[in-house]
Amino acid sequence: MKLRTATAISAAVLALGLATPAAADPAPTTGPGPDTTTARGDGGSTGHGEFGRATLTGFAVLPAQTFVPKSEPSGAQLGTAPVNGVTPPFTGQPVQGFSGIVRRHDGTFDVLSDNGYGGKNNSADFLLRLHRIRPDFRAGTIAVLGGFNLGDPDGHVTWPLTRTDRTLTGADFDVESIVRAADGTYWIGDEFGPFLLHFSSSGRLLETPIPLPGVMAPENPHLNGGRPNLGRSKGFEGMARSVDGRTLYPLLEGTVEGDPAGTLRMMEFDLRKRAYTGKRWTYQLDDPSHAIGDMTAVDRHRFLIIERDNLQGDAAKVKKVYLVDTRGAALRKTLVADLLDLADPRGLGGFGETFRFPFQTIEDVVILDDRTLGILDDNNFPFSSGRTAGEPDDNEFITVRLSHRLQADSRVYR
Repeated sequence: MKLRTATAISAAVLALGLATPAAADPAPTTGPGPDTTTARGDGGSTGHGEFGRATLTGFAVLPAQTFVPKSEPSGAQLGTAPVNGVTPPFTGQPVQGFSGIVRRHDGTFDVLSDNGYGGKNNSADFLLRLHRIRPDFRAGTIAVLGGFNLGDPDGHVTWPLTRTDRTLTGADFDVESIVRAADGTYWIGDEFGPFLLHFSSSGRLLETPIPLPGVMAPENPHLNGGRPNLGRSKGFEGMARSVDGRTLYPLLEGTVEGDPAGTLRMMEFDLRKRAYTGKRWTYQLDDPSHAIGDMTAVDRHRFLIIERDNLQGDAAKVKKVYLVDTRGAALRKTLVADLLDLADPRGLGGFGETFRFPFQTIEDVVILDDRTLGILDDNNFPFSSGRTAGEPDDNEFITVRLSHRLQADSRVYR
């Protein structure tokens, strides 16, 4: 979710990230199905040992003021006062807000912009879009290769949309998580409903948005004056696809009313039946003030989840990647990477031997090999300024080598 704090970015495109070495392929993990349990942040073992300090192995930057070529103006509802030195409205659509990532296994990635500027009331001229990017860690740069807008030309959305051409905007959905199915289509998690959205490989909505039974955010179009039981834009912030491609695991960002403070529901959705299975797990935040940023499957039973505070820059204290195992009566979280304390012996990030990823919202994690993760920030353009005060944050793409192998199912990174 975009939580706006007026601050700014690191405009420095700092040097060279070296490509990470490939790891040997482990055997796929097998075993019984998951139990309904709670993930606790008490440092418990997952059966693969404790992880030490992770290391920065790649660093690339897309400048904050990058816009989609020949695109429509955007940001008219932001006013005209400068924000972190940038004055809205903008002459084009910003390439920003990376809230989900899909690896394409050819050196490129699909990245999802979220709802634009933080809310329904200021994002009606921000077009929801998937971008194709290629990071070059040797040059420290990110190329935008193209992309496509998301739309509903076939009328699957039954309530009024912002635009008559049915191109979707940030006033229609708050898209925060994405996976690609085996058939090349995309499943996207929304926070306003929360809804699951199914799109073609070119961004065409393929079916009616699928609600989460019993849960409604304040923006839900079916609320009809009823009482929401989830916070504003606290829907599906993270979502993983099972390694066999049969199920989705969407994870809420907020606590459902009546649930214990700081607990988040993770659901199971059967893609063949197009229905929730009724299985549910609980992820326990280290502190109720925290939020999750993204998740991805490691194997049949385990997931990586980003947990963060809502602070940025020097004030940031918690930006962590946890490994969560869904087996056992005492499900626990194992820290695999502290993103505020990454070893950087080669000075790839340009900030000394310790690298910090101090952004307010860090919303993308992808497994590149059995010891290497790719992680991106959501730069909340033009509002966040975690890298340099008074400047809008760039989109940064880092690679992180873990101290131990994940022993992941090799299908997640092949």
